[in-house]
Amino acid sequence: MDGLKHFKAQAIIFDKDGTLIDFDAMWGGWVVYLAEQLHDISGLQVREPLCLAMGYDDANKKVLAHGKLAATPMAQLYRLTVEVMQSLGLTAEQAERVVEQGWCIPDPVMMAKQFTDTRDLFYKLHSQNIKIGIATTDDRAPTQAMIEAFDIEEYLSTMVCADDGIPAKPAPDMVLTICERMKINPSKVMVVGDTTADLKMARAAGAGLVVGVLSGVSASSDLIHYADVLIESVDELHAYVEALAEHEATRNQNGLNPDFAF
Repeated sequence: MDGLKHFKAQAIIFDKDGTLIDFDAMWGGWVVYLAEQLHDISGLQVREPLCLAMGYDDANKKVLAHGKLAATPMAQLYRLTVEVMQSLGLTAEQAERVVEQGWCIPDPVMMAKQFTDTRDLFYKLHSQNIKIGIATTDDRAPTQAMIEAFDIEEYLSTMVCADDGIPAKPAPDMVLTICERMKINPSKVMVVGDTTADLKMARAAGAGLVVGVLSGVSASSDLIHYADVLIESVDELHAYVEALAEHEATRNQNGLNPDFAF
């Protein structure tokens, strides 16, 4: 928290999975379910090789920090699944057909477990004139469904998703695109994420404050080299924005412009 309080963000860009919602709850069960679907269609033992290829520790029910599942767009995960089916002896044509029949995506509402009251946090940020963006390697349709389920659309300025045709993390393009849309210099922006890809993206874009959260797939040892600040989860941002509000109220009482006095 101490590392946050000296930075007054004009905008905050959030990653989604692992940052706003529980990554393991959303994606771990999906890999297992997908493997079962593919097994039913093909008769092949898919679970172990698919979990290995995706980077999911099935025994410990944990998404691995440096695995494909942690920061790979859905279109690429689809291709990876086809490759796994081919590795099990199917021809390219057979593998394509099986994956097309068995492919599914996680339910973005039923499986989304929030780390905090996202609507309340976004309301507080919005009340302090802090713009909010989302940069995610998930696709737009499930991201939009989550936004509607959490009832946060009114506070969200913009978002960039994996299927928008913008280079994915760790390239800086997602952050730069959001900043351009918001008309805010990246140096005035806080970026919050749970993977090294998130933080490398923020660094490459010149973000003013790079915040790693330990609620996702990564350990502190993974993130510390790229983050300005590490926090346990986005729940700690309530205290950040409340401190901003208190600071502004104090400055107003003293007759000072809070924008210059911070």
